[in-house]
Amino acid sequence: MSLRPFHLAFPVHDLAAARTFYGDVLGCPEGRSSDHWIDFDLFGHQIVAHLDTATKPVTAASAVDGHDVPVPHFGVVLTMPDWEALAARVETAGIPFGIAPHVRFKGQVGEQATMFFRDPSGNALEFKAFADDSLLFAR
Repeated sequence: MSLRPFHLAFPVHDLAAARTFYGDVLGCPEGRSSDHWIDFDLFGHQIVAHLDTATKPVTAASAVDGHDVPVPHFGVVLTMPDWEALAARVETAGIPFGIAPHVRFKGQVGEQATMFFRDPSGNALEFKAFADDSLLFAR
């Protein structure tokens, strides 16, 4: 079975800021849109930013490998070259990292490169990469 794209709809308080962040910084091609939402292609997955001017970011966190990981969050498992390129784009754009790019679980099953940052509406994103994708669900 081939992997199918996922769909995620999430709130943003400013569509213009979302368009700049997801389109220009993250490099997501824009799909359909209206005055209240924008579709983006996030590495082959459909995400939809829905306008909600009252939205406030959730600030809960979970301790993982010595870091406070924001919950909820979303993102994509990338190839290592794509992950490195995205980390450089985010840094160049001046987006602050909540958890800077690093390797988590080093030397263990599930070793992965990871980074966390937030969009202009405070939605937390994580992007990760594995040297060996077959370890994605390893125990």
